[in-house]
Amino acid sequence: MAPVLRIGIVGCGEVAQTTHLPTLALLSHLYKVTALCDVSPGLLQHCATKFGTEKTYSNITQLVKDPEVDVVFVLSADEYHASHAVAAADAGKHVFIEKPMALTREDAQAIIDAQERNKVVIFVGYMRRYAGAFERMKEELKSVNKIRYVTVRDIIGHNHFFVNQSGSFPVTFSDFPADASSDRLSRARKIANSALSPSQAKSEREVATYRLLGSLGSHDLSAMRELFGVPKRCIAATRSQGDATPFISALFDYGDFTAKYETGIDEVADFDAHIEVFGDNKRLKLAYDTPYVKGLPITLEIKETDSSGHYSSRTIRPTYKDAYTLELEQLYEAVVHGKPVKTDPKDAEKELGVFEMVMTALVN
Repeated sequence: MAPVLRIGIVGCGEVAQTTHLPTLALLSHLYKVTALCDVSPGLLQHCATKFGTEKTYSNITQLVKDPEVDVVFVLSADEYHASHAVAAADAGKHVFIEKPMALTREDAQAIIDAQERNKVVIFVGYMRRYAGAFERMKEELKSVNKIRYVTVRDIIGHNHFFVNQSGSFPVTFSDFPADASSDRLSRARKIANSALSPSQAKSEREVATYRLLGSLGSHDLSAMRELFGVPKRCIAATRSQGDATPFISALFDYGDFTAKYETGIDEVADFDAHIEVFGDNKRLKLAYDTPYVKGLPITLEIKETDSSGHYSSRTIRPTYKDAYTLELEQLYEAVVHGKPVKTDPKDAEKELGVFEMVMTALVN
């Protein structure tokens, strides 16, 4: 029989409770969660009880030494992704990292080095790139004569709109160690100083813009890169005024066409996320729905005029299987059967170059 991979979870927050722990439980023929790790004792106990996990740890040093853990899932705050991933790889564990993998060049290189040093699988969780409709769009792009224009859009309501209706019932706790908040803030400051220019690093607005690119923005920019490659440059970028979390707009130069990118978070319970391609003979629109409600369809709409001048429009839904399930099936194939990983650390590092393009091009 095929082996069941034993999983250690680092970080038991919202994304763990709403997506990864339920999905891993449903994939019990491939995975078994054997250990949990979190700095909150209350959260740790809650998740251990709810998901039936016996082993719990308060720090990653303990978890990565556990011989009954094959793969470490790094679901902790962004500021800890690099240190947790490197610790797991150096302990000989395979690693799954929720996006963003890293927000600085130094951290990205540390993860790349750890993978090469230890010869383990490191898989970055860009789940939208594993959706069935995304793979179908890649195939349909081959029949587009010439791309004229692309729009990449991700304007959504706050996560709580969708999480509260997901049926996953996540909980939060505030029983963190006294130094946890100050340590995270210190790490966040270090990231800003490393990733941004000195003047940008001092501005809360600039830092908020960069963090939005690294969180919500990384989904779209990563998908854009796989579909079209890395853009030549960012022609211009701007954002809304006076917002703690700004709306961002950017124009990317791809040589033969321009890609318009826009992202932001508002107070409307709608999930407007899509990538649309306008070609000479065909239009393609890949539309995502919230990943927090399992089974919502991800679709590809195709509009075209055939050689007889007849117009047609059709919507393709390759599968109801959600993108989180699809990516975890690919992770299993990589670890057990040695299948190549498309969202590996070297791929994820390219994201930082696109972030840098946008931050450099900002006009206000």
